[in-house]
Amino acid sequence: MAEKLSTSNSENETGAKARRPLYTPEERVRRDKTYWTFVQGLLAPIQFFIFLGSLYFVLRYLFTGEGLDTANESVVVKTLTLYTIMITGCIWEKVVFGRYLFAPSFYWEDVFSMLVLALHTAYLYAMYTQKLQGVELMYLALAAYATYIVNAGQFILKLRAARLDQEAKLRETAAAQRQGFQGVPA
Repeated sequence: MAEKLSTSNSENETGAKARRPLYTPEERVRRDKTYWTFVQGLLAPIQFFIFLGSLYFVLRYLFTGEGLDTANESVVVKTLTLYTIMITGCIWEKVVFGRYLFAPSFYWEDVFSMLVLALHTAYLYAMYTQKLQGVELMYLALAAYATYIVNAGQFILKLRAARLDQEAKLRETAAAQRQGFQGVPA
């Protein structure tokens, strides 16, 4: 634990606080070797396109009053896709980080994912029990979708950070190799 604290509190040459890399070298190897990384990479864009289609149907109903059944069905499909990606994501997190949820590298993304799941599940409950109908149900869908967009943004930013970490590591390795060759005669 002390190592994690010292890594996150240390400063680099520019005086900026260094952050813990998203993956340790061992986690990166596990991430790159597991089939679940491919599954997540496949399901994420599929879920996004389902979301876009469903959003269209929800908005169409809200603006025209037509297509409630289609909008409801689309939200159910989106929610089932969300459940699938959450389950496979938990498996991926277990393989890579050794725990199903709340690994330090993805802690806040997982916390917010719980809100996304809660709102999507509330939609299913409200629809099947008819606690909400029509416009109110579509507003709940929009609330669930708003949290989904925020959560997707969190993951996109995290993936960008991982890519930047990897690029920095490659630059460090290349610089160290160049420095190692500087004193060697040609």
